[in-house]
Amino acid sequence: MVAFVAVSSPKSTVFHNPISFRVPNSNFLRGSSPLKGLCLQVKPSKTKNRGVINLVLASSKTTAAAATGSGGGRFYLNFTGFPFPLGPFLNRRTIRTEAVNGCIWLFEQEQALGFSSVSTNIRMTVIKLKSGGLWVHAPIAPTKECIQLVKELGAPVEYIVLPTFAYEHKIFVGPFSRKFPQAQIWVAPRQWSWPLNLPLEFFGIFRARTLKDGDLSTPWADEIEQKVLSSPEVGIGPYVEVAFYHKRSRTLLVTDAVIYVPSQPPECISKESLLASAKNGLAVKLLSKGKEVPQEPVVDNKMYRQKGWERMVLQILFLGPSNLLEPNASFAQMSQKLIVSPIVKTLVFSKVPEKVRDWIDSIVRNWRFKRIIPAHFAAPINASRSDFLAAFAFLDDLLGERYVTRPSLSLLFASLMGKAASYFPPDDMKTLSSLDQFLVSVGVVKKTVSGRKR
Repeated sequence: MVAFVAVSSPKSTVFHNPISFRVPNSNFLRGSSPLKGLCLQVKPSKTKNRGVINLVLASSKTTAAAATGSGGGRFYLNFTGFPFPLGPFLNRRTIRTEAVNGCIWLFEQEQALGFSSVSTNIRMTVIKLKSGGLWVHAPIAPTKECIQLVKELGAPVEYIVLPTFAYEHKIFVGPFSRKFPQAQIWVAPRQWSWPLNLPLEFFGIFRARTLKDGDLSTPWADEIEQKVLSSPEVGIGPYVEVAFYHKRSRTLLVTDAVIYVPSQPPECISKESLLASAKNGLAVKLLSKGKEVPQEPVVDNKMYRQKGWERMVLQILFLGPSNLLEPNASFAQMSQKLIVSPIVKTLVFSKVPEKVRDWIDSIVRNWRFKRIIPAHFAAPINASRSDFLAAFAFLDDLLGERYVTRPSLSLLFASLMGKAASYFPPDDMKTLSSLDQFLVSVGVVKKTVSGRKR
């Protein structure tokens, strides 16, 4: 998720080796210690949201878990991640929704940051091609439940696509592809990992083909187009993300470029995680500006689940928000709108504004999309090119060339309105800004990097 960007500038990618073996079902406690560098895939034995402005989430059909018994088919042992492991470690529920009738499906699982109480959702998107096969974008953990939900679509998986270099999406490509050995694997260019830059084969990804900008030779080129954002190195490595456009449904697929925070928590996030976040623990005390923090009991009700979600969001977006004790005001400013995550904006996009501007302008100039599907938070989002451009209005100030490349009056208006759409509370930005200044001062992150195509 975008919160992991701060670890390695922009995202931590890790030394790990996927291993598969069989063990019986287990009810291990979640508090076990992480095994750094090890990913173990275990094969056990047998809503609608509305936006404030015009960004209304498209309705979709939700499929109940295809599991037998409580938690059946959801067991997935995953101890991996440096310096923070990615949970849940033992149990991953999969929720499938139909985003476009008979054409696009979304598969979501919970994604937790280590042993913290911070979680969000991670999303895999599946598109049915004219050939009758499936095109899989950003695979998630291939639990028995997840694979069953894919197979219920009644079509073979033909292509598996890794649209980014980021660890949280890369980690599941190898295990997922082994469930569909006939599928071709395609990956974003310039893959890298940290602290050791290891080849894809070490991640269990074999015979992968490389995605290229505007490549018309891909087997899906007549249905899905692609544009690559491949920046100069912004620190440890470059930021790479591939955007896709499904022409028939007019759908834009991105990974972390933009997000839309829903007012309510995603269905895949467990109530246990939400209630853990609602407790007044150490993080709340540290970020409460000296206010007295009551030790009130947390009970399972709608109010406490909502508080837990709001706290999760602010920690994911800002790392150290100004006040977790009363998150309502900051959460209201950041939710129900299409935005660039503050972490991605600060630690990545502001470093390479020329590259990002070229990528964004190319997308809005050539693709007439009407919905966006990111890899986190809410989706699908009913959003136009104007809405998308407005989320990147901060680039105008960074580049000092306001409105030069706007292709229409509607997009010009969107850019004028962009500051309101991407406004970040200054108090919440202090920790992130200080982190950015520190990383620049020690040379981990560069201040700005030129890289515009001439």
